[in-house]
Amino acid sequence: MDRKSEHSGAGHRKRLRQRFLEAGLDGFLDYEVIELLLTLATPRRDCKAAAKLALKKFKTLQGVLEAGPRELQDVPGIGPTNLFGIKLVKAVSERFLAKKVIGKNAIANSRDLHGYLNSAIRDKARECFLAIFLDSKNRVITMETLFEGTLTSSSVYPREVVRAALQHHAAALIFAHNHPSGEPRPSSEDMAITQQLVFAGRLMGITVHEHLIIGETGYYSFADQGHMARLHSEFEASPASRTPGA
Repeated sequence: MDRKSEHSGAGHRKRLRQRFLEAGLDGFLDYEVIELLLTLATPRRDCKAAAKLALKKFKTLQGVLEAGPRELQDVPGIGPTNLFGIKLVKAVSERFLAKKVIGKNAIANSRDLHGYLNSAIRDKARECFLAIFLDSKNRVITMETLFEGTLTSSSVYPREVVRAALQHHAAALIFAHNHPSGEPRPSSEDMAITQQLVFAGRLMGITVHEHLIIGETGYYSFADQGHMARLHSEFEASPASRTPGA
């Protein structure tokens, strides 16, 4: 068999890879990035059509990266093997960004923290509630997604949050969750959840420094808007602050 007939897109694939090696992703269209990822586990087939179909189905590059394996396999040309590159690059990027945060002061390195959160939860199709556990010097011990789904004051359990904090020997906490709508402004439920968590933490001697809402258009900081200071003041003025251990 003529080697050229084995893979009609072989030359195109080679040129894509060479472009990346010479200049990174500068000048790449989103479908070309997806195509490049698909080629990692597709040795003998052109991936351009599948990449364009994936981008059409999931709207954005971020949408493709966040799509689940079953959803990706609904795209003609993407199967259980060649989705490997798409899922690998997402996992590697999250680990890379997490490593830049772990052990660092979360307050002093807020840019790295926001970078990690944008990668980890911004483009999720469902709301994800994540806790960042800090030591007494505000260094990140670890990060953990505690709840998923529509977040309400009845679905985020302060008891579970406190238990996780004690397991990690955390002295302080930062919370973050995403808004799939893209708008980061907090809802009344977000306000109620934050108050419950601040009070629950204080009762156990754990300080909640921040609650961040991550949206497509940016993020909302409860601390920057003065809500965290207000909630801590409300706790100090409440009967709960005068209970033993508070």
